[in-house]
Amino acid sequence: MTQTAATPDAGRQAAALGHWRDAYAAFAEADASALAPEDVEVYGEAAFWTCRQDEAIALRERAFAGYLAQGDLAAAARVAAWLSWDHVSRNSFAVAHGWLARAERLLVGQPESVAHAHLALVRGVQQMESGNVAEAMVDLDRAIDLGARSGAKDIESIARVFKGHGLVRGGEVDAGMALLDESAAAALSGELPPFPAGLVYCVTIDTCQEVGDLRRAAEWTDVANTYCDRFDVSGFPGACRIHRAQMLRVRGDWAAAEEQATTACEELRRFNYWVTGNGLYEIAEIQRIRGDFGAALRTYREAHELGRDPQPGLALLRLTEGKVEAAAAAVRRALEATGERLTRLQLLPAQVEIALAAGDLRTARAAREELENGVESFKIANRVAPAFDATVALASGRIAMAEGDWAQAERALRRARDGWLQVGAPFEVARARLHLGMAYRRQGDEDGATAELEAALATFERLGARLDEERARELLGRLSTRRTFVFTDIVGSTQLLESLGDDRWRRLLARHDELVRTQVLEAGGEVIKQTGDGFFAAFEQPQAAVQAAVGVQRALDAEIVAPDVRIGVHTGGAFHPEGDEADYGGQGVHMAARVGAAAGPGEILVSRETLDGVAGAFSLSEPREIALKGFAEPVGVVAVDWR
Repeated sequence: MTQTAATPDAGRQAAALGHWRDAYAAFAEADASALAPEDVEVYGEAAFWTCRQDEAIALRERAFAGYLAQGDLAAAARVAAWLSWDHVSRNSFAVAHGWLARAERLLVGQPESVAHAHLALVRGVQQMESGNVAEAMVDLDRAIDLGARSGAKDIESIARVFKGHGLVRGGEVDAGMALLDESAAAALSGELPPFPAGLVYCVTIDTCQEVGDLRRAAEWTDVANTYCDRFDVSGFPGACRIHRAQMLRVRGDWAAAEEQATTACEELRRFNYWVTGNGLYEIAEIQRIRGDFGAALRTYREAHELGRDPQPGLALLRLTEGKVEAAAAAVRRALEATGERLTRLQLLPAQVEIALAAGDLRTARAAREELENGVESFKIANRVAPAFDATVALASGRIAMAEGDWAQAERALRRARDGWLQVGAPFEVARARLHLGMAYRRQGDEDGATAELEAALATFERLGARLDEERARELLGRLSTRRTFVFTDIVGSTQLLESLGDDRWRRLLARHDELVRTQVLEAGGEVIKQTGDGFFAAFEQPQAAVQAAVGVQRALDAEIVAPDVRIGVHTGGAFHPEGDEADYGGQGVHMAARVGAAAGPGEILVSRETLDGVAGAFSLSEPREIALKGFAEPVGVVAVDWR
């Protein structure tokens, strides 16, 4: 595009065409003294659209002062209202309230004008975000009325879309969705400038996603992206890119989703903290599902720093790490912190999953019941959205499996699979297939089980969902990496520290570490890492692992003073976490850790899967079954008589 001359007129013309970079360049090179407040205001908008948020705010403040000096109180109040909006986006709430108060004071005694519509809109949106829905509706209705009477189509449309959002969150779903569709259609027709059009799209798409209407969200996302791409902008449409990333993730294009979200966060980081936090959360979700737990944890924390609640994703990450108690506490805190129904609907599926892992059927059932009742209250055209219905069905199916009702589990999980197929969400389809395959297997239908598990495995492989891929391989007997894992742990370390004192405890611990490491290495194993007061080790053969465990107990028993140690041994599938070939993750590792946690002082517990490699080599107890946190079914174990 050919650059226009650097004059205020050139800047105005470029801005009118949506050529914001050219507009910014023209205003920046023009004589500052030649810029009237109206030009400075457009200059600020050009800075806004080219991601110069600090400069945009400074220019709007300059325009405010210029209007004030001219005695144009209505224009000054209008700019003050938008400055309030700017500062809310950056979590500067005190500053935002100050600008809103200035706008209100300037309009006292002034005849009704577009500025009053701006003020009512900004006040209504802020009330909505603060949870004061009734007060927000009064202001939004006033903004709609004033906008319509004064010909301010942009104000009227933004107020309508936020009113629709509020109606949906209040349970008046059909009325709210109708307002959203009407507002979005008006924006699509080209009636609105870029800012209000982009805002209408964002609120519409966000609300569709909240009520589980992902198909409608996908339709508006495609329209919004086409609209945004028509303009020479990079600021606010970053939010559109986050919505695009969310839909790409649902559709299974994770690489493109992460790229879109990353680009959006780069554009928005100094622009809108709340939306940037949403983008970071989206990136963290992709990292978690891929098995890149370290990166996911860092990204969840970064999102949290910007004010975005990292739940339920962070709780599910803790669950995957085997930290069931931490996961349960995190999702419980998040639920206790909100009574907002749509927010709770986003948290409850995770609570069901975590409660089942903890063996807490009571909590799982209660969460499922609230989830089911909740989605009923957000029906669209008297129907539960397919994504909501599939979510409830998956929770119901998993609970039925935990209760041993395989026929009921099969029915619910088929419904979950088919619902997610209708939505077009391959990862969720594959998760439903994984559990459906297990339900078929428990009913003796091995052909049905294999078909579902193979389909799930193919999807997990294609998407790069490594942990789920390993689980499917394990169920199909196709593990890519199989090892015997050993976990050791000192029993009662806190009491020992208190009784021995720091110096004696350090010496005792150093001797314990030396003995354990020596026995692992002499048996041909590999020390993966130290875990608090214990060790995590891996072996090629089960017999070598048990030999090392026996060696550890005997070596400690020969010491004059030594701590009691519990040891768990399990043979299973695992994988190397991304970027760390020296570590292991996966179901086999979690099982070994749980078997170890179930052992008593001085005991070696070995899982059923390990017995083929050790039977006859050691004296074993009678088999027994124990319940392990994080696993739906009891696990068979034996104790090794090392004495």
